[in-house]
Amino acid sequence: MLEGLMIGLATAFSLTNILMVIGGCLIGTFIGMLPGLGPMSIIAIMIPVAISIGDPSAALILLAGVYYGAIFGGSTSSILINAPGVASTVASSFDGYPLARQGKAGKALTVAAISSFAGGTIGAILLMIFAPALSTVALLFGSPEYFALMVVGLSAIAAFAGTGQVTKALLMTLVGLMLATIGEGVLFNMPRFTFGIMDLQSGLGFITLAMAMFALPEAIYLVLDPSRSKTEEGGGEIKDLRITRDEARQIAPVIGRQSVQGFLIGVLPGAGATIASFLGYAVERNIATKEEQEQFGKGSLKGLAAPESANNAACTGSFVPLLTLGIPGSGTTAILLGALIALNVSPGPRLMIDEPQIFWAVIISMYLGNLVLLILNLPLIPYIAKVLLVPRTFLIPFILFFTMMGAYIGQNNATELLLLVGLGIAATILRFADYPLAPLLIGFILGPMLENNFSRSMQIYDGIGFVLERPMTLGLLTVAALLIVLPSYRARRAKLRAEGVADGD
Repeated sequence: MLEGLMIGLATAFSLTNILMVIGGCLIGTFIGMLPGLGPMSIIAIMIPVAISIGDPSAALILLAGVYYGAIFGGSTSSILINAPGVASTVASSFDGYPLARQGKAGKALTVAAISSFAGGTIGAILLMIFAPALSTVALLFGSPEYFALMVVGLSAIAAFAGTGQVTKALLMTLVGLMLATIGEGVLFNMPRFTFGIMDLQSGLGFITLAMAMFALPEAIYLVLDPSRSKTEEGGGEIKDLRITRDEARQIAPVIGRQSVQGFLIGVLPGAGATIASFLGYAVERNIATKEEQEQFGKGSLKGLAAPESANNAACTGSFVPLLTLGIPGSGTTAILLGALIALNVSPGPRLMIDEPQIFWAVIISMYLGNLVLLILNLPLIPYIAKVLLVPRTFLIPFILFFTMMGAYIGQNNATELLLLVGLGIAATILRFADYPLAPLLIGFILGPMLENNFSRSMQIYDGIGFVLERPMTLGLLTVAALLIVLPSYRARRAKLRAEGVADGD
């Protein structure tokens, strides 16, 4: 490993590769800030550029820089205008946007930048140390385990429900799962719930739904309530760019825990940064004190640090199955796999031995890339945060433009715009009725993976028996059951205790 590290250092710190890291991070960050233009789109566009470079190490370093740059910058639109354009930054908007509305946009962006840097760096260290061993662990996961992992993800919806809202959250999750069934089915490859509309055969686009659930209702709220465009404190003045020592102490353990957890989830092919960010948020909310739990969803620094650390660590973790097994862990790494093949590089167990300069250079470039991203982003925070100072008459068209552009680019057809408007109006009504929208999006994101893996498991094991035959599957389903039962149990105990105190009085 030491010899490989030295080769990686020599390769990564060549002038060409340093420029590739900086260029990739710059492109990724600015593209990530635009809602609707995620890492998949920009990496696909950048592949011809990467191939033209000729050197596989430099090409992969450039594409990797674009990847984690886009994830790093993707939280900006979530925090500032509540428009998450990438699935893995949805959870960042839950507390990031309330912080921005409280006049703490600078603080929120600082916490996001530091958490992203720490998550990516810890992930890179873990990748360097454990990549060979973790590749064997990833092979232990089959369709039954992935099905159970999706159930664990869905069971975390209790963390996104406010007091007394668990029933509403479950209902919204079911709506999300139903929306995920629109399009061609897995088992019979037949269109479902398309009503004869050809554009629906590929299903609803994630970008369309995310924009309809968060960005479009926000624009409507700005029209209905002009005071909403101003921050609650300071009259729109951007302040609190730094975090205090107490706040740093508060988020440090969260960043450490979620960096490790996010990395481990990222290692699993098919899990990815989205599940890592949702589970990171859910875990931190569930282990927080009662007072801290009440702050989640209202501007909690822990609620912002958890998903930001987890999704960046998961992005790094997704390189484990890609480089050591040749298995893409997400849609973005599937595009990276295509780029590797186009560059005549064969990812797999022998990559570390046959072409150590590529394997180790990519890992070293991750350290360098995260440092570059932090240096690039921190000085820009005061200027980025000034987006909130834009007058309402300009801010509303700005949100609507990027919302509609993101929805159209996502599926490249005009039907998405009609769906965006219809779903956006429905989401606004649901928000007025105090229904949480995050569980709906979680159900929609995890629904296809849940259905695919459940169908495969049923076919392989000829029925539901795989639950009892696979100990790991049973264990994960038990964890899911506990995640659902424990919050209700704790709430019931707290209620009984409160009633007991009242009776005593």
